[in-house]
Order: sequence, then structure tokens, then C-alpha cells
Amino acid sequence: MNSKFSTILWVILLALTLSACAGKRKQEPVSVTQNAQAMYAEAKRVLDSGLYNRAIEMLQAVENRYPFGPMARQVQLDIIYAYYRANNLPQAIANIDRFIRLNPNHPDLDYVYYMRGLANLKADENAFQSFFGIDQADRDLASTRQAFDDFRILITSYPDSKYSADARIRMQHIRETLARHELLVADYYMRRGAYLAAANRGKYIVEFFRESPQVEQALELMVQGYDKLGLVKLRDDAYEVLKLNFPNNRTRISSGS
Repeated sequence: MNSKFSTILWVILLALTLSACAGKRKQEPVSVTQNAQAMYAEAKRVLDSGLYNRAIEMLQAVENRYPFGPMARQVQLDIIYAYYRANNLPQAIANIDRFIRLNPNHPDLDYVYYMRGLANLKADENAFQSFFGIDQADRDLASTRQAFDDFRILITSYPDSKYSADARIRMQHIRETLARHELLVADYYMRRGAYLAAANRGKYIVEFFRESPQVEQALELMVQGYDKLGLVKLRDDAYEVLKLNFPNNRTRISSGS
């Protein structure tokens, strides 16, 4: 009797279990890719709206949670852009350098070098031009020089990149800025009586910035510097180049020196 009762009870319990399972709606698990895509889409929406600091937080959350996801590299590129637009240039450059180191063959490296050039260029602009309108040419230009190298890498390694044309324009602007910087330094040395240093700065401008409008003044400083030092041959050579290229220049030297 007990055995029969146990069998009936087992059948009833089994029926109740099957009924309960049948009553539940089967839920499909959300894939990791779907989760990552949803998080990224929201972060991208915030980025596109111009809330760059908030976008950085959200993009970093995606990267931390899905470091090897299918959109990991795009997330890193967006973080670079967000830091640049948020004016956090040291973090932008740090993330750029990390991306280049970890992805030496990535198809978007042209963009990354372009962003590196922009970030370095903006670093000096922020530090000097925005400070009471000071011309950045009379300050240290380490970041500007680095920007020039970044753009040079871009146009040399990726000549067909859609960013190369703008990089060339920016390089021309940088050349002029660097030439003016060298001329200001040369003039400073001349006024301090460091004539050889002044002449050498002028020579550097003539050699490396031949198309710059600053070349005429650079040659003038070379003539004056060599003249003060009594280096007649170097003075006369510089003067000859000056008169050949700028015949209307009024600089004069004494023939009896």
C-alpha cells in the first residue's frame, strides 16, 4: 500500500513540475556582443552630443567590460577623440601612444597619427596663444615640433590618406611658426652680444626654412653677426646671398673691413 501511494505521489509531483515549466516563458540569454553593442551605442550617442567627459566615462566602461570585444579598437579610437575634444591633451596623447604600440598594423593608423599631430599642435596653442594673446613663436615649441613630425609620418607612410592634404597645410603653417621662433631667438642673441649664436640661428633658418619670409632677416643677422665677430669671409658670403635673393635689401657692409 505504501509503495502504491509513493508511486502515485511521484506521478503527481512530476505532473506539477512539468506544468510549471510549461507555464514559464523561455528567455533567450542576451549575447555578450549584443550587450557590448548596446553600451557602445549609448556612449556614441553621448559623444556625438558633445558631452565629451561623460562619453569618456561610458566608453571606458565599455572597454573595461569588453576589452576583447569586436568593437574594442573603435572604442579606443573614440576615447582618443573624446579626450582631444575635451581638451585633455595629455590623456589624448597617452591613449594615442598606447594604441600605436598595441596596434602597429591597424588600418586606421593614419587617423591616429593625424590626431597625434592635432593634439600636439593644440597643446602649444593652448599654452601660448590663449595666454593674453602671446604669439607662440617666442616660446618653447617642443609640442609644435612633435606635431610636425607626426604629420610628416602621416604623409610619408600614408600618402593617400584622406588626412594627408590637411596635414600638409598644417605642416606649412608649422614651418612658418618655427622660422619665426628661430628668428626671435637669433634676434635675442644678437641683442645680448652672442653674435656667433645669432649667426648660427640665422644660418639654420636659411638652410631649413628656405621658402619662409623670415629668410631675408635671417641673412641680415648672419651678416651682422659675422661682421661683429670679424669673420669677413663668412660675412661677405652671407651678404652676397642676401643681395642676390633680395636685391632691394638696404643692409650695407664696409668694403674696408
